[in-house]
Amino acid sequence: MFGKIPNGTGRASGMEDIGIAGLVLSLLLSGSALGLFLQAVLREGHRSRETTDAIRLIIGILVTFTALVLGLVTGAVKSSHDLFDARLRGLAGDVIELDLRLREYGDAADTMRTTLRTYVAAAIADTWPGEPRPPGDYPTFSTTGSFEREELGTVLFDLDTAIRRLEPTDDFHRKLAEHIASRMTDLLQQRWLLVVTPQDTVSPPLIILMVGWLTIIFTVYGLTSPRNIIVYVALAMCAVSISSAVYLILDLDKPLEGLIKVSSAPMRNALHHVEAPK
Repeated sequence: MFGKIPNGTGRASGMEDIGIAGLVLSLLLSGSALGLFLQAVLREGHRSRETTDAIRLIIGILVTFTALVLGLVTGAVKSSHDLFDARLRGLAGDVIELDLRLREYGDAADTMRTTLRTYVAAAIADTWPGEPRPPGDYPTFSTTGSFEREELGTVLFDLDTAIRRLEPTDDFHRKLAEHIASRMTDLLQQRWLLVVTPQDTVSPPLIILMVGWLTIIFTVYGLTSPRNIIVYVALAMCAVSISSAVYLILDLDKPLEGLIKVSSAPMRNALHHVEAPK
């Protein structure tokens, strides 16, 4: 359905994001170690209090700018993640509403309800392959498929065609058929919104540039900080926190993968409603 995030930008996914976060941690710790090493070999005049204060004042500008960019990036990926979740819930609501109207139409719509159930079950199995698949007979796909499942789209388009071919026998069913067609249009629109929503919002060059800034900052901290165990622990803890923030950004940027992914509960609730007896 909409479960295969494209990697057209070349960004890593899954466990590779943990590797990227680990690489960031290594760079930050290496920068700190370099700064501490340079501090030991520099001449006394380069390690004076005035020089240290000036360096800290200058690097404070980069710290502020980096913190601003990091906050904006985190906010952007969180908004994208929440938007996808909201649109998924909207799709589930459209499925439930369409099923209610098809039930109301009567036995002539039973085949359409079966098609709707097929789509929802197949979409769940395809979008969340790591979770238990819904029971029943429906099309399944390998996990190496494309981002947009043409086969699942065909199922919905066939349902849309069948709905528009309804032949109402009275005014009640005629008005109901019009409403069903309208709900079907809403469902298709919501699905296309989902198709275009889960795209990478953070480009690799931006991540690389931000990590470069952070490495510079940690190098300067190592250069201007006292050499004792407390400072070493503080630098290590700060590096771990920053690298975990980078991992959070990468993970949130893929709403259907990773540790923080969108739940399948809305679609499973919609499937449960469709399967409920009349």
